[in-house]
Amino acid sequence: MKKLFKFFLNFLPRPFLIRLSYTIRPFLEFFLKGNTFTDPIDNKSFRTFLPYGYGNQRNNVLSPSTLSLERHRLLWLYLQTETNFFTDKLKVLHFAPEQAFYKRFKSMKNLDYVTTDLNSPLAEVKADICNLPFSDNEFDVILCNHVLEHIPDDTKAMQELFRVLKPGGFGIFQIPQDLKRAVTFEDNAITDKKERAKIFGQYDHVRIYGRDYFNKLRSIGFKVEEMNFTATLSNEDITKYCLAKGEIIPVCYK
Repeated sequence: MKKLFKFFLNFLPRPFLIRLSYTIRPFLEFFLKGNTFTDPIDNKSFRTFLPYGYGNQRNNVLSPSTLSLERHRLLWLYLQTETNFFTDKLKVLHFAPEQAFYKRFKSMKNLDYVTTDLNSPLAEVKADICNLPFSDNEFDVILCNHVLEHIPDDTKAMQELFRVLKPGGFGIFQIPQDLKRAVTFEDNAITDKKERAKIFGQYDHVRIYGRDYFNKLRSIGFKVEEMNFTATLSNEDITKYCLAKGEIIPVCYK
């Protein structure tokens, strides 16, 4: 199973994987149902979650029903308990919308929900994050998760995120982050996919962020809260929801 998932992730184009997942997901959900682990996004329970990873596979992390990973479930719980996302009238910009969220957010009556990406079949607005076709101060909330590590000029991308966010609004910009590393590492000379996967963790990543990521966001103008949301949860809930203990959510305000 692990080898099969790794093959699909590394050799099939992401848009094709997204379409394929809609076909296989009901079968996975049926065969893995149980009561050991729960996906808080749809409250369905399973005897196990699936493995996931482009390089080293992580066991028991991919929900069979929503295809959410640890970071998606953590974000859902945070938005649900700590923000006005599910209650107030908000205009939301969502980059590279995840399947776990797309239909749910789109159906929410309180949201004016806009999706964008260059390649995703779920994105309504095809746009370059470094040159967004939106007005200044347009969005109350911006979700841009596991995107910036793909962008060569992440400074320009962050400036665009800041530009289109309303004063008083917030953005959540999750990235794969090595908290043991003080300084972000990138090397534009590394272009070989195998080398990128070995050094950055995935074939299409261009850097590995360190703890200085938060200060880079601050240098753009954001006020950044480094939210260790798992510290507010019990160990039982962390295990039940298959979360990554200690993962930091960067909540950015303007």
